[in-house]
Amino acid sequence: MAFVTLDRDKLRANFEHLDYLFKKRDIQWSIVTKLLCGNKLFLEELLQFDIEQVCDSRVSNLKTIKQIKPSIETIYIKPPAKRAIKGVVQYADISMNTEMETIRMLSEEAKKQGKVHKVIIMIELGELREGVMRDDLIEFYDQVFNMDHIEVAGIGTNLSCLYGVLPNHDKLIQLSLYEQLIEAKFNRKIDYVSGGSSVTIPLIYQGLLPAGINHFRVGETLYLGTDVYNDRPFEDMENDVFTLHSEIIELIEKPQVPMGDMGTNLEGHTVQFDENQIGQTSCRAIIDIGLLDVEGEHIKPVDPDISIVGASSDMFVIDLGENKADYKVGDLLELRMDYMGTLRTINSRYIDKRVKGDFSKK
Repeated sequence: MAFVTLDRDKLRANFEHLDYLFKKRDIQWSIVTKLLCGNKLFLEELLQFDIEQVCDSRVSNLKTIKQIKPSIETIYIKPPAKRAIKGVVQYADISMNTEMETIRMLSEEAKKQGKVHKVIIMIELGELREGVMRDDLIEFYDQVFNMDHIEVAGIGTNLSCLYGVLPNHDKLIQLSLYEQLIEAKFNRKIDYVSGGSSVTIPLIYQGLLPAGINHFRVGETLYLGTDVYNDRPFEDMENDVFTLHSEIIELIEKPQVPMGDMGTNLEGHTVQFDENQIGQTSCRAIIDIGLLDVEGEHIKPVDPDISIVGASSDMFVIDLGENKADYKVGDLLELRMDYMGTLRTINSRYIDKRVKGDFSKK
């Protein structure tokens, strides 16, 4: 069975690196746990760290987190669905919101549960995902401030996740100015100006982060050591916290070009081949994962001398060339994953999850 490993030492190194970066600048940061897909083994490893706050987009994941560490503060990081209101109030201390009717429902449910529910109101700054339009913001806050079982914890924005609109000094200054305007108009303190995410981290190094931005939500950079803004790894962080391991289930020397009339594959694609490869052969391995688990463009063999040449629902085909490493059936191939590859494989119930060093399972 294929499996994903989490290297606890490398995860800790990345956590300590980021924790120092943020605390040095008096920035509170919340760890985004959605990449872990509610996996209890991985969450237990993460929650051993000195973490004050986590956020997730699934109520079931927040429930698991509260079961592991009841004292930790949790944030639900997408506008809640009406049918999820009860669970959001029960397992999220804070939620991010953009709809007035939803906040009213949160207030009603918080009253039933004997709580005051905190909200961060998201503002639209150009990414066109979630966010209240700026012209409506003052009236929006005015109504929310009058709800008995709701506490306004902050203002926030999302950038880069949908269309790739990058954060910059001007956009984040706008967010900070809206926070100041709301505080002045309503004589209320806004604790969080949540304008930071993994993609915003390079602005800290460049000295371009406005002083008013005091809250970050970070996932990818913690787990992958990625400079998301520039689409490259941070050299001083660990980039392989997670590794995918898949077993070779067939290894045979075969032609490099298929034989017969060509139609479409299971994805509906007609594959083209280099005519110069006709008559040539190579060692081809099949490994025990497929498109049901992860798309090929999101994984890459650690061994630079081998490559993925095809996939079906349950198998990937690997070209080993001359098989210089002398791979054999039963050997494990290691594969690196980008963010989406890591998310898909951790979410796959067909792929086992292990902490590095725990190879007792066969």
